[in-house]
Amino acid sequence: MSKQTKKNEVEEFQFQAEMSQLLHLITHSLYSHREIFLRELISNASDALNKIHFSSLTNDKILGDDPELKIQIQFDEKKKTFSITDNGIGMTHDELIKNIGTIASSGTSEFIKQITGDKNKDMELIGKFGVGFYSVFMVADEVSVESRSFDDKKAYKWTSAGTGSFSIEPIEKDKRGTTISFKFNKDSQEFASKFKIESIIKKYSDFVSFPIELNEEITNKSTALWARDKKEIKKEDYIEFYKYISNAYDEPLSWQHFNVEAPVQFKSILFIPKEPDRQLFNQNLDTKIMLYVKRVFIQNDCKDLLPQWLRFVHGVVDSEDLSLNVSRETTQKSPVMDKISKYLVKKLIAEFQKWAEKDQDKYASFWKEFGNFIKEGIHTDFSNKDKLIELYRCYSSESPDKLISLMDYKNRMGVDQEEIYFVCGKNKDIIENSPNIEYFRKNKIEVLYLFDEIDDFIMPSIGTYQKKKLVGIDKAEIKISESEENKKDALGKADQEKLLGYIKDILGEKVEDVIESKRLVDSACTLVSPKDEMNANMEKMMKMMDKNYQGSKRVMEINSSNSLIKNLSSIQNKSPQDPLLKDCIEQLYEGARLLEGSLNDPSRLVPRTNQIMQKATDLYLKSIGS
Repeated sequence: MSKQTKKNEVEEFQFQAEMSQLLHLITHSLYSHREIFLRELISNASDALNKIHFSSLTNDKILGDDPELKIQIQFDEKKKTFSITDNGIGMTHDELIKNIGTIASSGTSEFIKQITGDKNKDMELIGKFGVGFYSVFMVADEVSVESRSFDDKKAYKWTSAGTGSFSIEPIEKDKRGTTISFKFNKDSQEFASKFKIESIIKKYSDFVSFPIELNEEITNKSTALWARDKKEIKKEDYIEFYKYISNAYDEPLSWQHFNVEAPVQFKSILFIPKEPDRQLFNQNLDTKIMLYVKRVFIQNDCKDLLPQWLRFVHGVVDSEDLSLNVSRETTQKSPVMDKISKYLVKKLIAEFQKWAEKDQDKYASFWKEFGNFIKEGIHTDFSNKDKLIELYRCYSSESPDKLISLMDYKNRMGVDQEEIYFVCGKNKDIIENSPNIEYFRKNKIEVLYLFDEIDDFIMPSIGTYQKKKLVGIDKAEIKISESEENKKDALGKADQEKLLGYIKDILGEKVEDVIESKRLVDSACTLVSPKDEMNANMEKMMKMMDKNYQGSKRVMEINSSNSLIKNLSSIQNKSPQDPLLKDCIEQLYEGARLLEGSLNDPSRLVPRTNQIMQKATDLYLKSIGS
């Protein structure tokens, strides 16, 4: 920058050669929305007020006859003019040059290099380059800044069209502070309306520490709830604030208010709703945490403050320790952000744990609405996985109407039981009518009932709990022993092997194998998953996501103590070519597929059922002499 001329006390200054390029980048490439200009101007005014406020704490004479700190905005809708005034610390002649006459004090060239070197990289520069003020050139062709420092009787006016030069001249100004004035350009006249300005203030600057007067009417809340002493805040205040930030009509389930000094300094209020927005189950949605820095709104959905599984939480976080990128639109990746996130997650999990231990009814209500989010956390949040597993709840064969934890199950296990058993199904009736649960019911072995599709992913994620492996009862390799009672009624070994081989020949490639079952008590057969393969529920989910997904073959288990199976063995021995034998085997297979929900084409099942019933009724009529 060089001082060009001095005439009638008006000083003209020329920026470096890169200035035009720099301003072009700022006004055309840096900001996502032009409305940001007002947030930046209010933020700068707030900073100036904060500085004079802190100075007044040690010298009460500084404020003089102008003690009421505030921001005043004036606009004329017809003339399309705008001004913003603060009675803050103000600027001297040299400070005008330094603060707004010089961009990038550590080097304009370096600044340009950093914001143009990688268009996809966040521009993490706000701490190094004071360029927020220049967003005003997105909406104005020429800007003037009138300022008087708190410790100087002289005042000065800075003027620039943002094209590479600016001027400074002395003016008369009675009081300290700064006024920024301009006329909206042709492309930005939409901002010259009360509704538009009010909506921008409400969105970005509603909780700035100082009153904002819009044409002499205060338009912001000015007092941030999170910055107040918790002892002074009523329950109604929290509820009103929750409704304000979440656009909700009902009260929250609970809230937490933090004022943290270490390891980082921040204030926060987090709310747990009574029920989630159903759209929150969409994985692409961000968290609902609003980020403020020095009470100035920065982001509406700051994904770095909470992991995605906590996206049902609403709230605000305000920190003075966070560094912003050059447009104040996103925050830098920083240890500060990580520390805040870890603190908040720790506190939220602790709150859930307290409900689970001391208020089971409240936790049951919470789990009903948000249990799937906790499950998602078990699957994705490895640093908190163990704590989240302790929060896991489900029903079971021993507790079909009351939620239990894995610890509850573990404490009820038999001395010789080596595994924790679970079964997946759409509802309790389907699960309790499943052939796979017969053995466990007869032997009074507890089985966890899992009704949600996400559970199919969660169980493998948990794997083991307190050295006990979690095993689905529809797995072929499950460790169970056959009862002596079943062995007495079973087919002989030769007949058993003969029938199993025949069934395998009939079904062919439809099954992985056909084996004798140890788990069946009453049912004739069941289908189970081979070792290390997905169960039927998980395969259905995979098919929903990928139409070309084929899935794995099932193992068919046969109960050779069942009377129908014995009858089929007798038919095989006496009339192996009887078509009824083949029909019954295919019917058993498709019936088992239907029961587990994996039969895609029932078109042959129903006609075959009719044929078998026709034969059965014919034989019955013959037997009674009709």
